[in-house]
Amino acid sequence: MRVADFHFDLPEELIAQAPPPVRGSSRMLVLDRSVREYRDNFFRNLPQLLHPGDVLVLNDSRVIPVRLYATRARSTNTQASSPDPTGRIEVLLTQQLSEHEWTALVRPGRKVQAGERLHFSASDNGAPLLEAEVIAAADYGERTLRFSPVVDFRAVLDRIGHMPLPPYIHRDDTAEDSERYQTVFSQAMGSAAAPTAGLHFTAEILDQLRAHGVQIETVTLHVGLGTFQPVRAENVEDIHLHAEHYTLPASTADAINTALREKRRIIAAGTTTTRTLEHCAHVAEKNGFEPHAGICLRPHSGETSIFISPGYRFRVVSGLLTNFHLPQSTLLMLVSAFAGREAVLAAYAHAVRERYRFFSYGDCMLIL
Repeated sequence: MRVADFHFDLPEELIAQAPPPVRGSSRMLVLDRSVREYRDNFFRNLPQLLHPGDVLVLNDSRVIPVRLYATRARSTNTQASSPDPTGRIEVLLTQQLSEHEWTALVRPGRKVQAGERLHFSASDNGAPLLEAEVIAAADYGERTLRFSPVVDFRAVLDRIGHMPLPPYIHRDDTAEDSERYQTVFSQAMGSAAAPTAGLHFTAEILDQLRAHGVQIETVTLHVGLGTFQPVRAENVEDIHLHAEHYTLPASTADAINTALREKRRIIAAGTTTTRTLEHCAHVAEKNGFEPHAGICLRPHSGETSIFISPGYRFRVVSGLLTNFHLPQSTLLMLVSAFAGREAVLAAYAHAVRERYRFFSYGDCMLIL
């Protein structure tokens, strides 16, 4: 199967550049994958569309303001003939490797090589609040940075960092984004991008779901580099994702085990939640447990680079709430694996005709 098989035409004006005025007011396209039929609806009606006894799993990762701007300090690797040896560099921290080391996307990456030092300030002329050395360089602007120790690194990020809005949002972040690019249930700091299916939920809608008998649980998957890097392979089988850190809590593992045993539905809010749960099922199988045969998942933390594409057999997830994704993206491939490529592309074509809003701040789909 080729990556081009997941292409669709999307008018640029349908890419949402801002959240809806009211959280939770988005449109929602409901796709019944058993008969491949879809219908228009609204996210606020989600409680009526789920069943009492369903388990809804959310990703509670919280976005860190990890988009930073740096200047280059002169180093042995900085050429004196460079036209802008201390020009501004955009740095997006994508994953924390250790107390002081992070992977990052650096732009323009060709100017910043291993051995150079970067200074991060609150203003163009301010004193550096953070300093980092580039200790490794890879392709496509990927770099590994080692920061000099400071008293409270996260506090400095809160002061000088920007919300890491995706590249298809063509504007600078605002004060509104610091709230709207977070889910209302986010807890665990660590993501370089929001788990966007969760952005639709409000406290009121969560309360309505619980009152309707839906059991709500959480996992944590810190969204990293894979969200920002485009697919460069031509064939789906050649795609490899970057690893991301996740945690499966004991309460969630117990809830899923019970639901599987009782043949109740497990609804994943987002592709990040889906990937986490399905990876955990693989871990369980390696440990000798078989989904749908009793207790299978155990609480634990780890890293996953699971890539789900058509032909995959889902072991845990039986319903999916998700936003609309980029053409030829790994997320669209995951959704196609869940509901069928032809059905998904037909639903996307309908969404384009009906002027749904796409991507992070856009509308959503519920696939059952």
